[in-house]
Amino acid sequence: MKRTFTLLSISLSLSAFAQTTISNAGFEMWGNVSPGVAGEPTGWYSNKSGSSTAQLASPICFKDNAIVHTGTASVRVETISYFGTAVNGAVTTGVINAPTLTKTDGYIGTVNYSTATDKRYMNFTGRPDSLVGYYQYLSGGAGEQPKVRAILHTSDYFDPETPTTYHAACLANKIGDALWVGPTGTSAVWKRFSVSFTLTSAAIPTHIMINVTSSANQATTITGSKLWLDDIGVIYNSTKINESNKDVAIKVFSHDKTVFVDFTNRNEDLASLIIFDLTGKQVASFKVEASKVNSFDVSTLNSGLFLYQVIGPDYKKSGKFIIE
Repeated sequence: MKRTFTLLSISLSLSAFAQTTISNAGFEMWGNVSPGVAGEPTGWYSNKSGSSTAQLASPICFKDNAIVHTGTASVRVETISYFGTAVNGAVTTGVINAPTLTKTDGYIGTVNYSTATDKRYMNFTGRPDSLVGYYQYLSGGAGEQPKVRAILHTSDYFDPETPTTYHAACLANKIGDALWVGPTGTSAVWKRFSVSFTLTSAAIPTHIMINVTSSANQATTITGSKLWLDDIGVIYNSTKINESNKDVAIKVFSHDKTVFVDFTNRNEDLASLIIFDLTGKQVASFKVEASKVNSFDVSTLNSGLFLYQVIGPDYKKSGKFIIE
């Protein structure tokens, strides 16, 4: 049998799917709009389409055409009173879940508590450095603050993460997150916020969950807080990542149904091999161990051409390989 090893030295740009952006980040597109401009931005959701119990409360998310940063609309979320209970204003790329009428049982997740087949994801395969956006805020009382959290993840995710009777553990799916909690008090002019992502895995995410609330404290008893948000986005700082194969002393090669990553000259603890098909879909992920030649079985993948990234703390090496 002829045995052929193929050294992969081709640098392949994966920026088309490695530096993805947030969908409808300017909140210009809307659906599910009712009189009074309560509605949901396209690709985003409120209690209006939340779990069955969450839908009982009055609307908490609104299209605002009067207070905008750019374009013709912004999103406004309001903390309201529902039969004497403060209901946090929120808009999310996931599902607002209220398993019971007890506030502390509430959470946001990719899965609808009332309908398990209803799953909502915003596709996202980037590893950004920062989350940014513009906001205005009307405080409903002392201590009230706005909050925006973005979570990079794979598979399903829930916020808060702590497992409960109503949702499973999810931290194994976390790639990283960014949390912005705004200042107390009212801001009647547009202000920019920026917060760094903390990445806890070298893997590539498949989705991003963004949760926006007008009250940072989930258990708030104060109503009347309003948060306007517009032009939310992510920033990639390319100076932190070395994407040149020439400068990264890593060899990646394939043989039969195995991919090898030569890490004999590297000692970092946090590195991953991510494999994609030609559409940019992630099809496999492996942890790369330091100071050795790593071998990974890819026999479950069909024959053909695949793309890869080896990602470490301060570099990214890209290329391709063939499974025969």
